[in-house]
Amino acid sequence: MPTWFRYLLFQVPGWCMAALVLLLLRHYQMISFSGALICFVAWMLKDWILYPWLRSVYQVSTRTGSKALIGCKGVAESHLAPEGLIRVRGELWRAVAIPRDLPIQTGIVVEIIDADGMTVFVRPLSDPATNNSM
Repeated sequence: MPTWFRYLLFQVPGWCMAALVLLLLRHYQMISFSGALICFVAWMLKDWILYPWLRSVYQVSTRTGSKALIGCKGVAESHLAPEGLIRVRGELWRAVAIPRDLPIQTGIVVEIIDADGMTVFVRPLSDPATNNSM
């Protein structure tokens, strides 16, 4: 769902309440029809003006689970040829080396480039031949 649509849906209850209050004020002749219409349009305009500042609150970009690890660095705890274990944020994860034909030795720093379930896909950040960090 687009961010602007999510924001719009959250504004509808406020617009309904504003319309109800203005209708009650109009019913008891405390405000003219044109005054009620101007107030309602101003209320809606206020929400549209505030959208650029509130847009980030309504965005859904939170990654959870193993997807939250994408971009993190870890250390190979076992030989990845192509599968093995890495340590990321103090936890052991099952990892697959990408490309699969390039084994990663124990102790090499790796970066997580993708995740699927409980498996992460990693690439070496240091040269596996020399075991030096890049």
